[in-house]
Amino acid sequence: MANIQAQISAELLNSKSLPVSQSWLNNFISSSTASQRNVPLSAIIRTALFRILASDFRESLSTRTPSFLLPVDIFDTSVQERCLQGPVPLQIVDIEDIGTSLWSQVEAIERIERGEAIRGREIVRTVNVDEDSEERAARAGNNRTANSAASGVGSTSNGPHRLILQDAAGTRAVAIELKRVEGIGLGKIPIGAKLLLRDATVARGMILLTPECVTLLGGKIETLDQAWKEGRKAKLTARITEMERSQVS
Repeated sequence: MANIQAQISAELLNSKSLPVSQSWLNNFISSSTASQRNVPLSAIIRTALFRILASDFRESLSTRTPSFLLPVDIFDTSVQERCLQGPVPLQIVDIEDIGTSLWSQVEAIERIERGEAIRGREIVRTVNVDEDSEERAARAGNNRTANSAASGVGSTSNGPHRLILQDAAGTRAVAIELKRVEGIGLGKIPIGAKLLLRDATVARGMILLTPECVTLLGGKIETLDQAWKEGRKAKLTARITEMERSQVS
């Protein structure tokens, strides 16, 4: 059993740069088919990777090696520039499209709440109250695509994007797209998704994201993603209110 754990740990570290916590690995082995005979090692490793990408890195990854973590003073704006060599595995805990106005994002969310979508310059209903359940189900796939665009979290999320990233030790950092990174966007990548940073530049406490330094691993933390979606409108409107008050004062 110890040999299996060592092989899983080595494979995930070598192929995905994920330093798995020994305690997490012990729990995984005892609670999965990995403890059964005749299960191929490759299948066990795939299952372990899937579960790690769906986990909180603070629980599943080891913090023993500093090179796999963010500097504890990552927010220090007095440091003009530094290189984050990595690879550093991180999870997304917040994402924002800073290329779209706050009001536009709130209006997009309200359109989907009303069951509307934008098609060109035309606003169309995406839910017909006269449809029966079978007709509605048949159109569900198309409606999801339309709703994603209407909420401003689909292909209309052009960025640049501002992210809050978190490492296995719980240290958080602000990151912004210096260049467009394919796969990053509202509706494209969920909260809790995982990525690796290699040779990333940190300027005045902000990580500058480019396609060359980012490797998306996938994954999602279901509870965090759901809570983020449910609270997004309130967060946006609170920021608008705060901006309006500051302008008045």
